[in-house]
Amino acid sequence: MVKKATVYLWTGTGYGKTTSALGACLRQVGHGNKVIIIQFMKGRKYIGEYKIMNRLKPNYQIFQFGRPGWVDIKNPDQIDRDLAAKALAFAYDSIKKKPDLLVLDEVNIAVAVELLPEKDLLEFLDKVPANTTVYLTGRYAPPKLIWRADYVTEFITLKQPDKIVPKKGIDW
Repeated sequence: MVKKATVYLWTGTGYGKTTSALGACLRQVGHGNKVIIIQFMKGRKYIGEYKIMNRLKPNYQIFQFGRPGWVDIKNPDQIDRDLAAKALAFAYDSIKKKPDLLVLDEVNIAVAVELLPEKDLLEFLDKVPANTTVYLTGRYAPPKLIWRADYVTEFITLKQPDKIVPKKGIDW
C-alpha cells in the first residue's frame, strides 16, 4: 500500500480557517521546515500573511491566484476559473520542492463554486508525497473532500458583534 500525504481540512462558515492554517505554518517555520501557501481566490498583497513573506524566507513562501477584489460565488467569471486552474498547476510544481507543509487556502470554496473540478483536486491529493502535510481551507467543503481528508474541523460562529469592523493584523 502506498502511503498518502496527511490532509487536514478546515471548513465552515465561522471565522478562523486561514488563521488556523497560518498558525501551523508559523509552527513549521519555527522548526526550520519549509512551507508553501497557495491562495485560491485571493490577490490582496496588503494582507499580513503575504507581507511577512520577506521576513520568513526561504522557509515561508506564499503565492496568490486571485484578483484583488472578491469573487462573485453565485456567478464566477471565467478569469476566476482560469486563476484556479493556474493555482492547481502551481501546486503540482510546488510538491516537487518537497515542502513539509502545503496550504491550499480557500480551495474548498473554489471547488464548491466550481472554479476547480473536485476530481482534479482529489487527483492532486493522491500525488502529494507522504512527507508533505496538506492543509485545505475554505467554506463549503464538498463531501468527497471531507471523506478524503484525515482530519476535518468545522468552524462555526457562536457569537459575533452586529457590526463587524475588520482590523489590520487580526482580519487581514
